[in-house]
Amino acid sequence: MLSRLLSDTVMPVLFKIGPFNVYSYGLMMGIGFLVANYFAVKEFKRRGLGVDFANQVTMLAVIFGIGGSKILSLMEYWGDFLKDPIGMAFSPGGLTWYGGFLLATAAIAWAAKRKGFRFLTVADALVPALAIGYGVARLGCHFSGDGDYGMPTKLPWGVNYSSGIVPPSIAFRDFPAIAGSYPGGIVPIDTLLHPTPIYEFLAGVFVFWILWRMRTKLKTAGTLSMLYLVLAGTERFLVEFIRLNPRLLFGLSEAQLVSVPLIVIGFVGYNYFTQKTEALST
Repeated sequence: MLSRLLSDTVMPVLFKIGPFNVYSYGLMMGIGFLVANYFAVKEFKRRGLGVDFANQVTMLAVIFGIGGSKILSLMEYWGDFLKDPIGMAFSPGGLTWYGGFLLATAAIAWAAKRKGFRFLTVADALVPALAIGYGVARLGCHFSGDGDYGMPTKLPWGVNYSSGIVPPSIAFRDFPAIAGSYPGGIVPIDTLLHPTPIYEFLAGVFVFWILWRMRTKLKTAGTLSMLYLVLAGTERFLVEFIRLNPRLLFGLSEAQLVSVPLIVIGFVGYNYFTQKTEALST
């Protein structure tokens, strides 16, 4: 029952307005940015950073987040990009999260410096919004069935992504270790898969809940940002084990290889700032 219910929500095109299609992926990404902006405005205002700056940061996150995600995705699929540079560059899909995260972080750091704000203070104000915005946007991957799903599963919430833009029969072609276990080396289009975008949505809500509760308790600038790196990095590292992504080194995916140093930085930074807080209170 649950499997069928979730499978019925896979709809790349939600509805049409005249000759225009309203795509679930783009809509959820837009909603994700709006939700993130709502919480960013509340927190920037509380910290005295200003509503206008919160809106500016959100706009930078949109521009450089999408731009960085697209650039890293094109680098990952460089061969395909050379074959069809226009189609690949302007396709609505093909976004790699960490590319956007790194480029948007650099842009926001530059904006904070121009405003005379400490970057760590701005980052602390932003990370709860970033967590919930990421989670909501991930639902777009589920609704569109864009191939960001997981491995085959027999769990009662496994999802049939056959109506998605990248059905399993296509998505698993580059994974012979999995496809080879099916007749003809082709994964059936209606194979039930782990709905990893939904897992990430739930994880994003959970990370947001922790950060939102802790934002008034962690006083030293940078502590909340370090906690975000640990939680978000761990979430991504774990979900990648059942997500459909190529393994690059030591059986790990690109996202996992990026997650590891971010988790380490977050862990070391969190302990440093926590000790700094304790030293100041004694």
